[in-house]
Amino acid sequence: MRAMVTDHPGDYDVMHVRDVAVPTIGPREVLVRNYASGVCYHDHLIRVGVMKRGITFPLILGHEGAGIVQEVGAAVRSLRRGDRVACTQWTENCGLCRYCRTNREPLCSERKFFGHDRDGTYAELFKIQEDSLLPLPAEISFEEGAILSCAIGTVLAALRDVGRTQAGEYALVTGAGGGLGVHAVQMARLCGATVIAQTTSPEKAKLIREVGADEVVVARDGKFADEVRRLARGEGVDVVCDNVGAPVFQEALRATARGARYVLVGELTGETVTFNTARLFLKGVSLLSTTSTSRAQLADVIELVRARKLRPIITERFPLEAAPRVHRLMVDRKLSGRVLLVP
Repeated sequence: MRAMVTDHPGDYDVMHVRDVAVPTIGPREVLVRNYASGVCYHDHLIRVGVMKRGITFPLILGHEGAGIVQEVGAAVRSLRRGDRVACTQWTENCGLCRYCRTNREPLCSERKFFGHDRDGTYAELFKIQEDSLLPLPAEISFEEGAILSCAIGTVLAALRDVGRTQAGEYALVTGAGGGLGVHAVQMARLCGATVIAQTTSPEKAKLIREVGADEVVVARDGKFADEVRRLARGEGVDVVCDNVGAPVFQEALRATARGARYVLVGELTGETVTFNTARLFLKGVSLLSTTSTSRAQLADVIELVRARKLRPIITERFPLEAAPRVHRLMVDRKLSGRVLLVP
């Protein structure tokens, strides 16, 4: 099969399309013919070596895919050849620990992440554990299905489940023009919040408004807290969905209201953040995080998209060979929404 292989950590030129062996599946595994792979900033961080733990090279990047079941292992019971499926970002969870038994599979100590601990979705085929797949309704295209778990499921987890966003509250979405951000804006609106979206790119403001932001704060200099507080009753926001991390942390924290929930979702640089912890407890601010998407959360996303209560935002499609160019465009902030590689 054809796959985009990253030979070792490095610049864009470490990725090459190669013919590699078709993965051999185990009893509980499924081989999926992949029709689209989303491209996430996480992929870039692995490629350049910012993320190191559990990663070995050569590696096929990517953790967003959807397609048709091509082969099933002997112990697979819920799927059969020809089924349309979408995947979570993880595989090989145990199914028995307290995390797996309470719909928190991404915290299982045995789980592996696609394109991180295991070869991922920048390929014509990928193998995955049965439990990590859900049926994809005919109303949802494979391209939309590819981005359901990461780009949408992660922010559903952040805003609905971890941040407990309520109707009437104010929510701040950082990095609102990116693959997570455009869906976080929609999710915050679906929860009933007034959405303030932050971006450093003026050219992305139109799309951000189109997906439902009530206010868009363009801050090329990185200073946005005062304007966000002004827009949020002069008090600050109740929930932060931070898709950026260190570069915006200080300003986003300063933009919070008393009793706010700050949910960490993304980290684009790997830089260390230093702050006085009194900034949290004197205002009663909770600092929270989300790791990934559970099977139950992915099921909820599928139903929301099927009912068209959420709209997957796919702005561009590229052939597999274009992965180095796509990574460069992503790092240079030239992309809005989610973009796809089509094997």
